[in-house]
Amino acid sequence: MAETAMSFARQYMLPKHFEAVKMMRDLPKEVAEITEELGSLLDFIDDVDKVAEAEEDNKRRERMKERLMRLREAAFRMEDVIDEYWIRVREKQPQDGPRWVALLSKAVHYIKILIPRLQIAYKIQDNKSVVRDEKGSFQSQYSLETRLNSSGENRNVTLHQLQMDPLLIKEEEVVGLAGPTKILKDWLTEGREERTVISVVGIPGVGKTTLAKSVFDKVHDDFVCHAVITVSQSYTVEGLLRDMIHKLCKERKEDPPSNISKMDRGSLEEEVRDRLHKKRYVILFDDVWNENFWDDIQSALIDDKNKSRIIITTRHQMVAVFCKKSSFIELHKLEEPLSEDESLKLLHKKAFKYGSAGGFPEELKDLSLEIVRKCKGLPLAIVVVGGLLAQKEQSASQWRLFSEEFNPNLNDITEIIGLSYDSLPINLRSCLLYFGMYPKGYEIESDRLVRQWVAEGFVTPDTPKSLEEIAHEYLLGLVHRNLVQVSSFSMEGKVKKCRVHDLIHGMILRKVKDTRFCEYIDGGHDKSESSGLVRRLTIATNDVIRSTETSLIRSIITIPGKQEESWFVQLESKILKDDMPLRVLDYEDSGLPCVPKKLGNLIHLRYLSFRGTQIESLPKSIRKLLNLETLDIRQTKVCKIPKEITKLQKLRYLLTPNCASSSIEWKDIGGMTMLQKIPQVRVEFDEVAIREVGKLKQLRDLRVLCFSGDHNNVLCSSIKKMEHLQALRIETSGHHRSEVVDLNITLPNFKLKKLFLDMKLERLPNWIPQLHNLERLTLRHSDLTNDPLKSLKDMPCLTVLSLTHAYEGQTLHFQAGGFQKLRKLNLSNLWNLNSIHIDDTALPSLEYFELTCLDELKTVPVGIQYLKKLKFLDVPSMPMEFVEEIDRIGKKQHWSINYGYM
Repeated sequence: MAETAMSFARQYMLPKHFEAVKMMRDLPKEVAEITEELGSLLDFIDDVDKVAEAEEDNKRRERMKERLMRLREAAFRMEDVIDEYWIRVREKQPQDGPRWVALLSKAVHYIKILIPRLQIAYKIQDNKSVVRDEKGSFQSQYSLETRLNSSGENRNVTLHQLQMDPLLIKEEEVVGLAGPTKILKDWLTEGREERTVISVVGIPGVGKTTLAKSVFDKVHDDFVCHAVITVSQSYTVEGLLRDMIHKLCKERKEDPPSNISKMDRGSLEEEVRDRLHKKRYVILFDDVWNENFWDDIQSALIDDKNKSRIIITTRHQMVAVFCKKSSFIELHKLEEPLSEDESLKLLHKKAFKYGSAGGFPEELKDLSLEIVRKCKGLPLAIVVVGGLLAQKEQSASQWRLFSEEFNPNLNDITEIIGLSYDSLPINLRSCLLYFGMYPKGYEIESDRLVRQWVAEGFVTPDTPKSLEEIAHEYLLGLVHRNLVQVSSFSMEGKVKKCRVHDLIHGMILRKVKDTRFCEYIDGGHDKSESSGLVRRLTIATNDVIRSTETSLIRSIITIPGKQEESWFVQLESKILKDDMPLRVLDYEDSGLPCVPKKLGNLIHLRYLSFRGTQIESLPKSIRKLLNLETLDIRQTKVCKIPKEITKLQKLRYLLTPNCASSSIEWKDIGGMTMLQKIPQVRVEFDEVAIREVGKLKQLRDLRVLCFSGDHNNVLCSSIKKMEHLQALRIETSGHHRSEVVDLNITLPNFKLKKLFLDMKLERLPNWIPQLHNLERLTLRHSDLTNDPLKSLKDMPCLTVLSLTHAYEGQTLHFQAGGFQKLRKLNLSNLWNLNSIHIDDTALPSLEYFELTCLDELKTVPVGIQYLKKLKFLDVPSMPMEFVEEIDRIGKKQHWSINYGYM
């Protein structure tokens, strides 16, 4: 019996044992090889996808796509097993210490990782086998290499539903719309007293939005209230009304009602009516599909017979006709294509980034004409082509090759697909497809988006830039290619919010369905469950959630709705699993009542957002999320940060409510050396906090509260170590406000872009004018005795300047040639100021001018007529003599004046 057992062991068990030992020993090498193979596989999948798209036999194409899906699944699993190796094996190294402790630690470590190493080794073998078999089968069955070559040579070039940004197009880029522009402008500014609906109707891509927004921009200053609203196909009336309220409040620089999210339709309609009552308004509703739209919205748009106007862009004429029931209407059909000259002019604007006074280079003229003729005068197609040509070498050979391949089908704009997406680098493709995680028309904060891209691994490191800085460059790359629209800019010209055009969103949804990049579950058509292989999941339904395959899900985003508490319980029990490779978990603005119990087991998480939810605390188990890079709990009820947060050594963004900052264990924060953004730091009791913060050399943003002169040296010493600091805010507390501070900060490389000082200075620190990258400067309670403008006027990047309780003098003088980039100027509570002088050529870029609570300023600034770009003038709480004079002068200008009491 013993001999039989030994024989069995030698024949079966020992070989398996030795094989397992070898597999575990060779694991690092195997991981390196499979990482390299993954890149090759993704290229292979991309090539096969092109061949499948070109296949004319429907059945054959579907079989190819089914086989291709197995390769995609293998690629997903390869990505996950590589992650698992780094998380469970490679990064869990034994701790240092005395020799006997180190040996014991290593022994325990190797025992702990023994099973994970073996599991990972077998997963790698399985994946390599699947990939090898599928690739070989493709090559032999479909003669892939030959077909790849032929498809590259013969495939017609088509446009990939690319769209310009019509809501933000510059006036000088509007081409071929002079006649329609005059017609619409007359309808808006002249005519009947009654409320009038003006509809612009035309096929997709013909320029409806470009025309409407261009005219809107020309006339909106003639109206007291104005707003631009993008209407999605699946809009809700409540959502539209809330959007209107937010836009109207923003325009008047007011806060929306605190309970706006809970208001019903009737209350929302009443709120809109109150805000429009007795005010002449113009509102642009872009891209309306539903014939019942006017019935849904018209009762909120009050008619006070004061020449108020509504503009609607739509591809369906019946949308305009339905407005006749309760309003006067004007209808303009945008049908005429651009002429050849207009087409060439538009192509030139888009194809040559910096323009050319002489038009097209001589060798490109005939080719340009050949290309625009194929576009048949359709602005969308011309803009797309221009964006593509701008990425190419501007030579006759390159343009000729493009023209030979370019053969678009313009009869149906939804079929104009192919080139723009295919021409993107692979990482930018993933970034573009990520917009499929959000609803059509959804405006996404750029910071939120790029942090998710980083968490997903889309961003390639490029020192010394941070990953988020590189991701912002990716976003600009998509904007410059006209694939992404900018919804709003910061005053410094940075992208704040963005979206994709509906046509682009439709293309993305088709692409993500084919590639299983993500799935959007919205409850429509009984789609409250996913359809098999899912890599990323967005849930926008309030329906009962059914169980789904979770082993490959990398991201989950919930879209706000009317979810009950039980819905979130279902989400956790049926979707969230301990072993899933989840990197992104985003509950932003949902009704989540508490943190999921399984949170601590989601060890792959890199991005976690509870922003705008109802959670009240974070669990101690958060210490297990060792890979977390972004934690966002802003606008929650969390007021205490658990000390376990300091275990998260990879955390880069700790975004908390202000009330929670005082609960942070600052004495341990210095070990979190990857932090780039942290909560505000209070230094009123001791200097431990600021000393620890001084160890955070990657910090980009620092806000210090309760500062006093006693902390001067330690603060300046800490800041000196922060080589990447871009935003600095320092505030004194009330009882230190009378103390004069001699702040002498030395900033390495002077990278600072934003500076906010709330303290008594008496004189402007000489290091401030040396901040050549500074874009925004705010001085508050500074009590400067000398005019600071002479020192600040030559700062090359200064875009926003705010002086509040900051200057005790009587005169401010903006000298000739000074403040070339300044777009916004705020002068507030300067009690002694009685005159402002603006020289010709000073402030040439100023658009926003705020003068508030300047009790001694009875006359308008001398030289205000030199401000050619001034758009908005805010003068609340100003002396009556000033108001009367600015009102008289303003009637001859194009300024929008806010007196603060309307």
